[in-house]
Amino acid sequence: MTAQIPLEIDCQSVKAKLDAGEPFCFIDCREAGEYQTVSINGATLLPMSELANRVNELESHRNSEIIVHCHHGGRSLRVTHWLRQQGFPNVKSMAGGIDQWAIEIEPGLPRY
Repeated sequence: MTAQIPLEIDCQSVKAKLDAGEPFCFIDCREAGEYQTVSINGATLLPMSELANRVNELESHRNSEIIVHCHHGGRSLRVTHWLRQQGFPNVKSMAGGIDQWAIEIEPGLPRY
């Protein structure tokens, strides 16, 4: 039996992966207005509301690590479950979302 990949990853671990230049797909599943307010460098906007129509954009990452974030972690967890159901085995939600990131990693970022 293969080990289950955890559903969530913490902000510190995501920051370490970014700093180390580890290859992974970093998705921001918030809406465009939220993304314009504040975003994390390296994250690609793919709103949850558009995901079903745009999932083919992730095809090249099907077997790669995908990390999804939102505002607090609720939407990204739903997206993580949905993508796993679509056959993307290595998807994780960033626990606490961009709000937690602004607290732990980049305290100067706007919070809303």
